[in-house]
Amino acid sequence: MAMKKNPLKLNKLQLRTLALAQVIAEDPALTHHDEGSGDVTLLSLPHAHGDHVHIGAFSVNVRDISGFSNLAVWAVLERKGLARHTTGETVTLTVEGLAYDTGLGHHFRKPSNH
Repeated sequence: MAMKKNPLKLNKLQLRTLALAQVIAEDPALTHHDEGSGDVTLLSLPHAHGDHVHIGAFSVNVRDISGFSNLAVWAVLERKGLARHTTGETVTLTVEGLAYDTGLGHHFRKPSNH
């Protein structure tokens, strides 16, 4: 049987926030991997640089990161077992959060032009 798309019924902002967090989680310079649990802690969240944000080698429109500063988004992701928002700057993605198919990851992998 095929996997249901978005089985946890995340809204667009929650999906976008999780997808961008997954992109950050792939960069070992920006994360800490817990070998025991498989969870990944994002050491800091990106900040706006004009109308865009740099996430590793990628550039993302500043509108796309609005969920990073929205505590309600992190509360939902935490309640659904996908993330733990521990401080204003640190977020941990669970193994489930890392594996969740948002269907959006490819949208945010545009190389920065500077």
